[in-house]
Amino acid sequence: MASKLSHALVAEFVGTFALVFVGAGAGALGLGGLVGVALAHGLTVLVFAYAYGHLSGAHVNPAVTVGVWAAGKMDARRALSYIVFQLVGGLAAAYALLWLLGGPVGNLGAGALARSLEVGGATVTVSPTGAFFLEALLAFFLANTVLNAGISGKAGNLAGVAIGLTFTLNILVGGPLTGAIFNPARQLGPALAAGQFAHLPLYLIAPLVGGAAAAVLYRTVLAK
Repeated sequence: MASKLSHALVAEFVGTFALVFVGAGAGALGLGGLVGVALAHGLTVLVFAYAYGHLSGAHVNPAVTVGVWAAGKMDARRALSYIVFQLVGGLAAAYALLWLLGGPVGNLGAGALARSLEVGGATVTVSPTGAFFLEALLAFFLANTVLNAGISGKAGNLAGVAIGLTFTLNILVGGPLTGAIFNPARQLGPALAAGQFAHLPLYLIAPLVGGAAAAVLYRTVLAK
């Protein structure tokens, strides 16, 4: 069991590092616009779902881990270990980006609330309450897919595709509003490395709420 846990923790560290390095890096550089950033995140998650799914489940997101734990599919000690290695992986990736880019280019892809987004001639702003709701909802969608497509085994070999596409779709709708982070490890590393602490508690707590809500739905309704 110790050996299996150690393998899982390495998988979570590397997978989260890759997600933050590729996803946040694409966001910082603005590669391909919103679609490019969404695909960078989604494809990274898809790849590591197949690379490391058999080792750790490839959560690469504390919100997913909280959801799996709250659904009764892993014990608290293992869940806490996952979260620690995910956060460390995100921090390592962010500081690697900081070094590679020579500075906090594009705030290293850290999320931020939309202040003056022009949509159809109207100016859209996002309040902290609205951002909390959105980040929690996006994490809910992701954890819901993980639990019902991956953990349940109903999607079979296509679970990784479903999870990766959920990540992509979340960013397409939420990216312009909050950056669509819905992952504490994805926000913490870039925020610390770039010195961007605005609304950090929101980005850390909201996804955990969403992941737990998905677990409640799964455990009380869908799993039965």
